[in-house]
Amino acid sequence: MATTLLRKTVLTAAGIAATAGGIAGPAIAAHAAPTTSTTTVVADRKGHGERELDVRYEAQPNFYFCGPAAARNALSVQGKNIDVHAMAKEMGTTEAGTDSINDITPVLNKETGAKDAYKSVEISTPKADDKQTDTLRADVVKTVDAGRAVVANIAGTATDTDGNAHSFEGGHYISVIGYRDDGKTVTIADSADPNTATYRMSIDNLADWIATRGYSTS
Repeated sequence: MATTLLRKTVLTAAGIAATAGGIAGPAIAAHAAPTTSTTTVVADRKGHGERELDVRYEAQPNFYFCGPAAARNALSVQGKNIDVHAMAKEMGTTEAGTDSINDITPVLNKETGAKDAYKSVEISTPKADDKQTDTLRADVVKTVDAGRAVVANIAGTATDTDGNAHSFEGGHYISVIGYRDDGKTVTIADSADPNTATYRMSIDNLADWIATRGYSTS
């Protein structure tokens, strides 16, 4: 069933099954994650073009809960503590994953307490262009400055600022909880592995990671 931004496919033990048209659908986490939860506190700084929010991090409890876990971590910066299983139920998450960023945005609005706190933004092209990247940068800065986190649906492999590769060929959801250099570098909270709970990435790499999918932003 097609959605506005994304197409749902089915995970197998080996990975993602292609659609009838031969295009892999982009809504689902490809890797299992540890069930152990940890807490990571990120300092809240403002000024000099940077800010990072406090996140009460939890790892996702299974391979297909990345959408609910990303939303839960994002909402934790607002001081909210929502059970990830309750989030999954609201999003319609199954073992096939969470279908679309459009299933996450309404839940973020509901839990934030404002129907227009978040909106879905699409990067429909295979690679983000300069305008799309600049829009993402502005959206991250605006959202974080409002005390909220961005939730992004990503796919493929991207490299962080330390040179480490993060690969989710079948798709994944992450939270963006901070920025530096006026948004040219962002801080990501990733529920997939508590050993790499947070890392930084250039906005250009993040935009290309989101390409063909979308993100929830203020």
